[in-house]
Amino acid sequence: MSFYKRLAVVLAVVGVLGSFVMLFAMDVIKLDWITFMEIQPSYKPMESPRPVAARSIPIEGAAYIAGQGVPENPVVSDDFSVERGKLIFSVTCAHCHGAAGDGTGVIAGALVFPPANLTSELTQSKPDGSLFLTISNGIQGAGGQIHMPALNEDLSVRDRWDLVNYIRTLKATPAP
Repeated sequence: MSFYKRLAVVLAVVGVLGSFVMLFAMDVIKLDWITFMEIQPSYKPMESPRPVAARSIPIEGAAYIAGQGVPENPVVSDDFSVERGKLIFSVTCAHCHGAAGDGTGVIAGALVFPPANLTSELTQSKPDGSLFLTISNGIQGAGGQIHMPALNEDLSVRDRWDLVNYIRTLKATPAP
């Protein structure tokens, strides 16, 4: 084998090994690339978002107007709405309130404040708009402690009304 052929083989082997080493070193040596996402104003998770601009209306339309009392339920409580509410409840609410809505979810025992029993007479006697506002704004206790998180950023207006319609179908089970 000539000198140049050996040199080419050695360089190829070194190149392959070098590429292999660089592949794993990429995670060790961090190169910060400036992107536009990094230099614009933004909020980290759990930071307070900017307040809503005065006289603005959400894309979905006004869910309720502050100071005007509890809103009226615009969604008919039909099978479709209740079924959607049941699905949303199973994903969003059941881990705290329990599958039956009785406040015995899988993480209920780990919470400082027990979740509400949605089958109780107290909850079922509240107007739909009151339940909607509770779902939307959450419940904050004394000293800023959160009893229930606000779901207005996680669920659309229609989702929250469907959830209210499903909560209306929950009934307390009689003790045996």
